[in-house]
Amino acid sequence: MKNFSKITLSVLLVASATLVSCNNDDDTPAPPVKASIYERLGGTKMVADPDNSGQMIEAGRLSFRKVVNSTIGLIVADVQSGAAGNLQAHFAPVLAETGTTQSTNIAKLSDNLTDFFSFNTGGTNAVNTYSGLNMVAAHDPAVNARMGTKASNADYTKFEGYVGAAANANGVASNTELYTDVVAVLESLRTPIVQK
Repeated sequence: MKNFSKITLSVLLVASATLVSCNNDDDTPAPPVKASIYERLGGTKMVADPDNSGQMIEAGRLSFRKVVNSTIGLIVADVQSGAAGNLQAHFAPVLAETGTTQSTNIAKLSDNLTDFFSFNTGGTNAVNTYSGLNMVAAHDPAVNARMGTKASNADYTKFEGYVGAAANANGVASNTELYTDVVAVLESLRTPIVQK
Protein backbone atom coordinates (compact mmCIF):
# COMPACT_ATOMS: atom_id res chain seq x y z
CA MET A 1 0.00 0.00 0.00
CA LYS A 2 2.90 2.36 0.77
CA ASN A 3 4.38 1.70 -2.68
CA PHE A 4 1.01 2.50 -4.29
CA SER A 5 0.79 5.77 -2.34
CA LYS A 6 4.35 6.73 -3.28
CA ILE A 7 3.70 5.92 -6.93
CA THR A 8 0.44 7.84 -6.90
CA LEU A 9 2.08 10.79 -5.16
CA SER A 10 4.96 10.71 -7.69
CA VAL A 11 2.55 10.63 -10.63
CA LEU A 12 0.58 13.55 -9.20
CA LEU A 13 3.74 15.59 -8.65
CA VAL A 14 5.00 14.92 -12.18
CA ALA A 15 1.57 15.76 -13.62
CA SER A 16 1.42 18.99 -11.58
CA ALA A 17 4.89 20.00 -12.70
CA THR A 18 3.96 19.30 -16.31
CA LEU A 19 0.74 21.32 -16.07
CA VAL A 20 2.51 24.22 -14.40
CA SER A 21 5.26 24.24 -17.04
CA CYS A 22 2.66 24.15 -19.82
CA ASN A 23 0.86 27.08 -18.29
CA ASN A 24 3.33 29.64 -19.67
CA ASP A 25 0.89 30.54 -22.48
CA ASP A 26 -1.40 32.11 -19.88
CA ASP A 27 1.19 34.81 -19.26
CA THR A 28 0.14 36.46 -22.53
CA PRO A 29 -2.34 39.16 -21.56
CA ALA A 30 -5.83 38.93 -22.99
CA PRO A 31 -6.57 41.53 -25.62
CA PRO A 32 -8.08 44.68 -24.08
CA VAL A 33 -11.85 44.94 -24.13
CA LYS A 34 -12.92 47.71 -26.46
CA ALA A 35 -14.61 50.55 -24.59
CA SER A 36 -18.21 51.26 -25.53
CA ILE A 37 -19.02 54.13 -27.88
CA TYR A 38 -20.53 55.96 -24.91
CA GLU A 39 -17.29 55.63 -22.94
CA ARG A 40 -15.22 56.79 -25.93
CA LEU A 41 -17.46 59.86 -26.22
CA GLY A 42 -16.68 60.81 -22.62
CA GLY A 43 -18.57 58.22 -20.59
CA THR A 44 -19.99 58.89 -17.16
CA LYS A 45 -17.52 61.63 -16.23
CA MET A 46 -19.58 64.57 -15.01
CA VAL A 47 -19.01 67.91 -16.77
CA ALA A 48 -20.72 71.29 -16.72
CA ASP A 49 -23.81 71.36 -18.95
CA PRO A 50 -23.33 74.30 -21.34
CA ASP A 51 -27.09 74.47 -22.01
CA ASN A 52 -28.20 74.43 -18.35
CA SER A 53 -26.24 76.78 -16.09
CA GLY A 54 -25.19 75.25 -12.81
CA GLN A 55 -26.07 71.70 -13.85
CA MET A 56 -23.82 68.75 -14.58
CA ILE A 57 -24.17 66.15 -17.34
CA GLU A 58 -22.35 62.95 -18.25
CA ALA A 59 -19.73 63.72 -20.90
CA GLY A 60 -20.94 60.84 -23.11
CA ARG A 61 -24.52 62.09 -23.00
CA LEU A 62 -23.40 65.65 -23.75
CA SER A 63 -21.46 64.39 -26.78
CA PHE A 64 -24.54 62.61 -28.11
CA ARG A 65 -26.78 65.62 -27.42
CA LYS A 66 -24.41 67.86 -29.37
CA VAL A 67 -24.42 65.51 -32.36
CA VAL A 68 -28.22 65.08 -32.20
CA ASN A 69 -28.82 68.84 -31.99
CA SER A 70 -26.39 69.48 -34.84
CA THR A 71 -28.12 66.79 -36.93
CA ILE A 72 -31.53 68.38 -36.31
CA GLY A 73 -30.06 71.78 -37.21
CA LEU A 74 -28.65 70.49 -40.50
CA ILE A 75 -31.96 68.84 -41.43
CA VAL A 76 -33.96 72.01 -40.64
CA ALA A 77 -31.48 74.22 -42.53
CA ASP A 78 -31.80 72.04 -45.64
CA VAL A 79 -35.60 72.04 -45.38
CA GLN A 80 -35.70 75.82 -44.99
CA SER A 81 -33.36 76.37 -47.93
CA GLY A 82 -35.21 73.88 -50.13
CA ALA A 83 -32.06 71.79 -50.64
CA ALA A 84 -32.44 68.87 -53.03
CA GLY A 85 -33.28 65.60 -51.33
CA ASN A 86 -34.06 67.23 -47.99
CA LEU A 87 -36.10 65.30 -45.43
CA GLN A 88 -39.00 67.77 -45.13
CA ALA A 89 -41.63 65.10 -45.82
CA HIS A 90 -40.41 63.12 -42.81
CA PHE A 91 -40.25 66.03 -40.39
CA ALA A 92 -43.25 68.00 -41.70
CA PRO A 93 -45.46 67.37 -38.63
CA VAL A 94 -42.76 68.57 -36.24
CA LEU A 95 -41.81 71.52 -38.43
CA ALA A 96 -45.48 72.51 -38.81
CA GLU A 97 -45.71 73.10 -35.07
CA THR A 98 -45.26 76.75 -34.21
CA GLY A 99 -43.79 78.96 -31.54
CA THR A 100 -43.03 77.50 -28.13
CA THR A 101 -44.80 74.26 -29.05
CA GLN A 102 -42.32 73.66 -31.86
CA SER A 103 -39.35 74.54 -29.66
CA THR A 104 -40.59 72.27 -26.87
CA ASN A 105 -41.29 69.37 -29.21
CA ILE A 106 -37.95 69.70 -31.01
CA ALA A 107 -36.29 69.67 -27.56
CA LYS A 108 -38.29 66.51 -26.74
CA LEU A 109 -37.15 64.95 -30.04
CA SER A 110 -33.55 65.81 -29.15
CA ASP A 111 -33.91 64.32 -25.66
CA ASN A 112 -35.54 61.19 -27.04
CA LEU A 113 -32.80 60.64 -29.64
CA THR A 114 -30.10 61.38 -27.05
CA ASP A 115 -31.71 58.84 -24.70
CA PHE A 116 -31.89 56.26 -27.48
CA PHE A 117 -28.28 56.58 -28.61
CA SER A 118 -26.85 56.92 -25.10
CA PHE A 119 -28.73 53.84 -23.87
CA ASN A 120 -27.87 51.72 -26.91
CA THR A 121 -24.17 52.53 -27.00
CA GLY A 122 -23.20 51.86 -23.40
CA GLY A 123 -24.74 54.58 -21.22
CA THR A 124 -25.72 52.61 -18.14
CA ASN A 125 -26.93 55.22 -15.68
CA ALA A 126 -30.64 55.90 -15.20
CA VAL A 127 -30.40 59.20 -17.08
CA ASN A 128 -29.79 57.21 -20.28
CA THR A 129 -32.98 55.16 -20.22
CA TYR A 130 -34.90 55.00 -23.49
CA SER A 131 -38.65 54.54 -23.15
CA GLY A 132 -39.82 55.63 -26.58
CA LEU A 133 -41.35 53.63 -29.41
CA ASN A 134 -39.45 50.81 -31.07
CA MET A 135 -37.82 51.76 -34.37
CA VAL A 136 -40.52 50.25 -36.59
CA ALA A 137 -43.36 52.05 -34.78
CA ALA A 138 -41.44 55.32 -34.39
CA HIS A 139 -40.91 55.54 -38.16
CA ASP A 140 -44.40 54.47 -39.26
CA PRO A 141 -46.74 57.46 -39.76
CA ALA A 142 -49.73 55.18 -39.13
CA VAL A 143 -48.45 54.64 -35.57
CA ASN A 144 -46.50 57.86 -34.92
CA ALA A 145 -48.35 61.00 -36.00
CA ARG A 146 -45.12 63.01 -35.70
CA MET A 147 -43.57 61.04 -38.60
CA GLY A 148 -44.54 62.55 -41.92
CA THR A 149 -43.82 59.65 -44.26
CA LYS A 150 -42.05 56.31 -44.42
CA ALA A 151 -38.35 56.30 -45.23
CA SER A 152 -36.65 54.85 -48.29
CA ASN A 153 -33.04 53.66 -48.40
CA ALA A 154 -32.08 56.96 -50.04
CA ASP A 155 -33.79 58.92 -47.24
CA TYR A 156 -31.95 56.91 -44.61
CA THR A 157 -28.62 57.35 -46.37
CA LYS A 158 -29.29 61.11 -46.44
CA PHE A 159 -30.02 60.98 -42.68
CA GLU A 160 -26.75 59.12 -42.06
CA GLY A 161 -24.98 61.88 -43.98
CA TYR A 162 -26.47 64.49 -41.66
CA VAL A 163 -25.35 62.49 -38.61
CA GLY A 164 -21.87 62.07 -40.10
CA ALA A 165 -21.54 65.80 -40.77
CA ALA A 166 -22.82 66.57 -37.25
CA ALA A 167 -20.35 64.09 -35.74
CA ASN A 168 -17.50 65.72 -37.69
CA ALA A 169 -18.60 69.17 -36.52
CA ASN A 170 -18.48 67.91 -32.94
CA GLY A 171 -15.01 66.40 -33.01
CA VAL A 172 -15.57 62.85 -34.32
CA ALA A 173 -13.38 62.64 -37.41
CA SER A 174 -14.52 60.46 -40.32
CA ASN A 175 -11.31 58.45 -40.50
CA THR A 176 -11.52 57.09 -36.93
CA GLU A 177 -12.63 53.81 -35.43
CA LEU A 178 -15.16 55.72 -33.31
CA TYR A 179 -16.79 57.20 -36.40
CA THR A 180 -16.90 53.76 -38.06
CA ASP A 181 -18.53 52.30 -34.94
CA VAL A 182 -21.17 55.05 -34.89
CA VAL A 183 -21.95 54.36 -38.55
CA ALA A 184 -22.25 50.64 -37.73
CA VAL A 185 -24.88 51.48 -35.09
CA LEU A 186 -26.78 53.58 -37.63
CA GLU A 187 -26.57 50.80 -40.21
CA SER A 188 -27.96 48.31 -37.68
CA LEU A 189 -31.09 50.49 -37.57
CA ARG A 190 -31.60 50.69 -41.34
CA THR A 191 -33.85 47.62 -41.65
CA PRO A 192 -36.46 48.62 -39.04
CA ILE A 193 -36.47 52.28 -40.11
CA VAL A 194 -36.61 51.88 -43.92
CA GLN A 195 -40.22 50.92 -44.64
CA LYS A 196 -40.74 51.77 -48.31
